[in-house]
Amino acid sequence: MVLTHTTGHTYSHPFPTVTLAYFLRYSSPKLNPFATHVLSTDTISSHVDPVTQRLHTTRIHLKKSRMPKAIYKLLPGSVTGGSGAEKASYILETSVVDIKEGWMRTESRNLNFTSVLSVIEQQQFSLPSEADRGPAASRNETDVLTSVVFKSRLGEKLRGKLDQAQEQGWLSGFIGGWGTKGIQRSIESLASNKTLDQLGKSRDGMRLVLERIRNNGVIGVLETLRNERQRQLA
Repeated sequence: MVLTHTTGHTYSHPFPTVTLAYFLRYSSPKLNPFATHVLSTDTISSHVDPVTQRLHTTRIHLKKSRMPKAIYKLLPGSVTGGSGAEKASYILETSVVDIKEGWMRTESRNLNFTSVLSVIEQQQFSLPSEADRGPAASRNETDVLTSVVFKSRLGEKLRGKLDQAQEQGWLSGFIGGWGTKGIQRSIESLASNKTLDQLGKSRDGMRLVLERIRNNGVIGVLETLRNERQRQLA
């Protein structure tokens, strides 16, 4: 079972500024109050390819789980980690930036709860074509195409239990009526609806970071982040 959602958006900011905002969007809840669900961010690797001059970065984010509460109620605690546990999810983010050609490709995917739901978000940032927007707009705008793929992959153990229960005739109620495929479709649908709301908040967060970069300058924003980290370590 696979469900895909695709959307496009244009930021009224130059491409280099948008790429910087992307990497700073989880740096501080003061910089981006729409990212309070991000508990931590760590860079695993970052390097510039000597041939292509493209920046390759891999980061991992720890976030409060975005999985809808209805999913936790739908499935047993042995699958979701227990109903009373604080839910958090590790997100692996990879990105490639080509400043010369003016594009950035990113991919984010969850590392846990994958037996219940796998969410893969891919984004393509690029300069608008001059034919579509004109040369002035191309310099001051950045297009982004976002595609999110939801795939429910219930574990073989759970599927086996459901199938066995149905064969024996003792599984009743709405779960029994749905079957495994029905549960998978419901999980994907619930996650998709929640993600539509989250995508809007993500864009709002990016716009806020972009405005602060525009108003305070890159040095001003970085200096604010540095001072905040120093206060936290003091």
